[in-house]
Amino acid sequence: MTNPETPRHVEIKDEGDQTVAEAEVTTGSGPEGTVRTSMHAKDAYVRPGYRASLVDAVMDLPEVQASDRVEAAIPYGDGESLERLRERTEDAQARAAGATTLFDANVPSGSGSASDQAVGEPPADDQQPGEA
Repeated sequence: MTNPETPRHVEIKDEGDQTVAEAEVTTGSGPEGTVRTSMHAKDAYVRPGYRASLVDAVMDLPEVQASDRVEAAIPYGDGESLERLRERTEDAQARAAGATTLFDANVPSGSGSASDQAVGEPPADDQQPGEA
């Protein structure tokens, strides 16, 4: 598990190895805390599936899986990320805050990885979640 004081950077890259979506993830101290994340695409338009892949990469992090709650900030109007967050969490609430949507939800205990769930993602060779 990472140091809770050090945010983790997650990126999704396209087939040309260009970053198309990224997130910063910060965990509360100790397990069963709250994970906070800020997610966004690098451009207003990215191919469908990349934003959902970013959500999956964040939700599949061990420290997220070990937490009880997730709080996410995503750009207002990012329906793909919002829908995928709702699919991967429980008791979700979302509210607008200016140009941002704030999302709060419970992390399901024993939840499976994204590969266990139906997803409309780009082909596997286009998904390259990584950490910088």
